[in-house]
Amino acid sequence: MEKASSANDSMVEIEDLTKAFGHFHALKGINLKIKKGEFLTIFGPNGAGKTTLIKILSTLIKSTSGKVVINGYDVKEEGEDIRRTIGLVSHQPYLYENLSAYENIIFFGRMYDINHLENRAHQIIEEVGLKERMHDLVRNFSRGMQQRLSIARALINRPQLLFLDEPFTGLDQHAAQILQGYLRRFHDEGRTSIMTTHNISEGLELSDRITILHRGNIVYEELVDNLNIEQFKKIYFSYVGEE
Repeated sequence: MEKASSANDSMVEIEDLTKAFGHFHALKGINLKIKKGEFLTIFGPNGAGKTTLIKILSTLIKSTSGKVVINGYDVKEEGEDIRRTIGLVSHQPYLYENLSAYENIIFFGRMYDINHLENRAHQIIEEVGLKERMHDLVRNFSRGMQQRLSIARALINRPQLLFLDEPFTGLDQHAAQILQGYLRRFHDEGRTSIMTTHNISEGLELSDRITILHRGNIVYEELVDNLNIEQFKKIYFSYVGEE
């Protein structure tokens, strides 16, 4: 639930965000606002800081300095409140391999105190096409099947804000179609998504706004409706070619 004191239309507010790993500065003063219901895609080459940014926003790691407010909550001070309202789909599935698909979903569902959890678990597992394998151990799943289950894990709590870090990496065609369908429905329901990707066509198709992150800095930002696609591609590949 959003804090009553948050009166603006921003879901995420990032101010002067930095992250250093020793002498390496992965993020160098990020400033960004994401509106409620907006789909933002962050493009950038390997090493640009995309995954670091997603991990900070999803409370997996802490920033070095700066401020992040999500749905009225401060990331550093109120991480538990934030985690109840977000979901994360990553190229890493974040699953327990020695548990079954069903046991994984029940485990994560209990963290959110979801009502009628068993019914919700059956529903979401069937929606990602794993009903017939729901009692099999995750360690016996293919990469695509694990990614499908990770989609179910991320959506079990019906999040208001969804983080997607290179979510299509390693997905089979069926899983990619499932994820695309969820993202469109998620957007139609007025929920907020922040995605990182290398795939220009997927990013532009789904997004309201795009940015390019390069060496820890935001170097480009534009609404998709105002975008000159060919010019954007030239700009993007100029940064990718520098790496």
